[in-house]
Amino acid sequence: MSRPTPPTPSKPQTLLQHHLRALKLPTMLREYEKTATLCAKENADHPAFLLRLAEAELLEREQRSTQRRVKEARFPSPKTLEGFDFAAQPSVNKALLSELMRGVYIAARENVLLMGSPGTGKTHLATALGMAACGLGKRVRFFRTTELITQLMEARDDRQLTRLRGQMARLDVLILDEFGYVPASKLGAELFFDVIAQAYERSSIVLTTNMPFERWTEILGCERLTGAVLDRITHRCHIIEASGPSYRLEQARRRQGGRAPARAKPS
Repeated sequence: MSRPTPPTPSKPQTLLQHHLRALKLPTMLREYEKTATLCAKENADHPAFLLRLAEAELLEREQRSTQRRVKEARFPSPKTLEGFDFAAQPSVNKALLSELMRGVYIAARENVLLMGSPGTGKTHLATALGMAACGLGKRVRFFRTTELITQLMEARDDRQLTRLRGQMARLDVLILDEFGYVPASKLGAELFFDVIAQAYERSSIVLTTNMPFERWTEILGCERLTGAVLDRITHRCHIIEASGPSYRLEQARRRQGGRAPARAKPS
């Protein structure tokens, strides 16, 4: 049995499709017939028809833009505030985080400092803040702090440091994860300070660390440099502390039937 031949588009339809493609309005091109049929059933007028098409085009364009910004941010994995287990970390200020998700701190060029032991969800929260910022149209970049310092040193050696600094200067939110796990060299600490100084009152920094302030000198190696970094990061800063148990440790316990996993010997 032969299939029915689809109706040939009329000349106005053909021209409309051509113009929508030329204007780069793919959602309107895809949806105009279905929307026209729906509006005819609802007896909606022409402005209502155009409004629906325009809203559909705008919504999909915003979604594509957000997806592009999330990809460019290079998060390790997608995270949301809704996916964070506040019951397991009751010390975390949920009300403050909910407020920060609105992005007011970005407009004010304020920083966010997430402090706590390993495994308490700091990276999750930093990523959630970054993804929320992407949804607000902000330019975001996620770095492991050690990876950033390595990139800065390599860019300096390749005479590409100015280009990298220019890229970072265009960011609205710079996320620096896991500050304090590996001590920086003298050059690395100086380049890290340069990033902090460049971002100061120009963009927002979201930094996660397992180190209290008094031990930052162990990472940066110089009291004067440490003081300058702290002064810029903590000025106009929201500090969120996570003092609960490690998620990963608790999950390991559950997998082993409640027994604590064996700890590796310190190296």
